[in-house]
Amino acid sequence: MPSGNVIRGARLGFTPGRPTERSVPAPRRAVAYWCRNDHQVEILIAAEAEAPPVWDCPRCGQPAGPDAQNPPGRARAERYKSHLAYVKERRTPEQGEAILAEALAALRRRRGRA
Repeated sequence: MPSGNVIRGARLGFTPGRPTERSVPAPRRAVAYWCRNDHQVEILIAAEAEAPPVWDCPRCGQPAGPDAQNPPGRARAERYKSHLAYVKERRTPEQGEAILAEALAALRRRRGRA
C-alpha cells in the first residue's frame, strides 16, 4: 500500500504549462545587443529595470553591446592561475617565510624534535 506522502501526477521541477488566470506577467521590454561577429541578441527585461551595458552573445561568447555600429571589443580570456600564484598575490616573500617557519616549528614539536 503506498504511503500518504506521495504527490501523484507531478514530478520534481514541474511547472504548469500556462500561468493561472489570476496572475498577470510583469511588464517587459525587449533590448537588443550586437557582438563583433554581427550576431544580434534580444533579451526581455522588466520595463522598469535598467538594461545592462554588456551582454554575452550566446552564439560566440563574445561581449555584445546595445550599439550595432560600435560593438564592444573581444573579451580577453584570463589565463589559468595555480593555487600558488594566488597565494603569491596575497603574501609577500617575508610573510611566506614566516608562515613556513611557523609550520616547520609546529611539525618539529609534534615529532618531538623541538
